[in-house]
Amino acid sequence: MKVNDRIEHALAAALAAGERHGAPPKLAGAIRHAVFPGGARVRPRLCLAVAHACGDDDPALSSAAAVAIELLHCASLVHDDLPCFDDAPVRRGRASVQYAFGEPLAVLAGDALIVLAFQTLAGAACASPQRLPALLQTVAHGVGMPFGIVAGQAWECESRVSLADYQRAKTGALFVAATVAGAQAAGADGEPWRALGDWLGEAYQVADDIRDVAADPQALGKPTGRDAALARPSAAAELGLEGAIQHFDRLISAAIQSVPDCIGADTLRALVRAEAERLVPRAISGDVVRAIA
Repeated sequence: MKVNDRIEHALAAALAAGERHGAPPKLAGAIRHAVFPGGARVRPRLCLAVAHACGDDDPALSSAAAVAIELLHCASLVHDDLPCFDDAPVRRGRASVQYAFGEPLAVLAGDALIVLAFQTLAGAACASPQRLPALLQTVAHGVGMPFGIVAGQAWECESRVSLADYQRAKTGALFVAATVAGAQAAGADGEPWRALGDWLGEAYQVADDIRDVAADPQALGKPTGRDAALARPSAAAELGLEGAIQHFDRLISAAIQSVPDCIGADTLRALVRAEAERLVPRAISGDVVRAIA
């Protein structure tokens, strides 16, 4: 089974568990709206790529880890779009959950996705129960306090914030969880994979800052200009657009160099390069250079 098909199948199975007869149908619809159709699924793809590089001897557990991370990412998007944060009408090219289902169901859908993530992970550890405690700790650390994505969102409420700390928490933490959990699900040590998640996560947030300034909102599938409108920390604001692009390129190079020696190293490096081009296409870099020249 192809990786993308494996991820979509596992996500569908996880959501089906919460859609049994008697469940609130509107809430079930809001949850499904938040997850399908998805974006690039880069976090679960990264998790499974690392698991594959480490042998992937328990595919059910690695798939559950990948699904848990993607469900947590989807939950963060649902909450990020709420009126108290971005009040975003569009996500992934269509109405955000709060616009399609209303604010109360959006709050509940995000909450339910968080719980479902951990239910999915806990339920898949039958063959390798000894791996579950470390996996739960890794995934929880990526979303909670003090350095997870919840903390990253909270930094937007502070009057002073380090851009690096903000980016490391808001985006990087879940990438670290993806790489470390991928190794742990396969029975390997997750620490050698932490640097890859760190570099790639920071690069992804810098790319998001760049696209918020330079991308076409229709192509991006969500409004642009939100960082400036909401006075949020941004690499593009702090470094300038050209400086942010150069910083992004350095982060991608560091991510590629951090891939440990393993049987899947070349595949992982190719995945990082492909993600870099998808996130900040050469066309954007070229437009910036021409504008400055």
